[in-house]
Amino acid sequence: MIPVIKTISAKKFIGVSLTMSFVDNKTAELWLGFMPRRKEIANSISNDMYSLQVYDENFFSQFNPATEFKKWALVEVTDFNTVPEGMETFDLEGGMYAVFYYKGNPFNAAQVFGYIMKEWLPQSGYVLDNRPHFEVLGEKYKNGSDESEEEIWIPIR
Repeated sequence: MIPVIKTISAKKFIGVSLTMSFVDNKTAELWLGFMPRRKEIANSISNDMYSLQVYDENFFSQFNPATEFKKWALVEVTDFNTVPEGMETFDLEGGMYAVFYYKGNPFNAAQVFGYIMKEWLPQSGYVLDNRPHFEVLGEKYKNGSDESEEEIWIPIR
């Protein structure tokens, strides 16, 4: 699995978030709450959805699966002029990312992230940057399917 290195400009998002850990994973709860309401976001740029994680600076260097982080279910928007009640805004700063194209069941993604962090990153010449990580869930994303496709964006410098 070889990534494409991309540099992106800042992006604006609207959605919802939950604090969780890998031990107390609330991803299903997060998305079950977001999906019925995502069409309320009137100024979305596309139908793509974003699963975004904000980790503390030492999250991976002192990895503990019980350490909490914030996970977001989001859509990219043109502006923050209209934010549905109960939803939040998120500004993503631009920067360099390693983009991995993953095809397979999303429930097997832990193996892919293990490869990225333990094998690819140490040999890549890049280091992990302290910015949000995210996945783009586009039209080929099919939750629970071996035919699902998504993009995994890892912040690097």
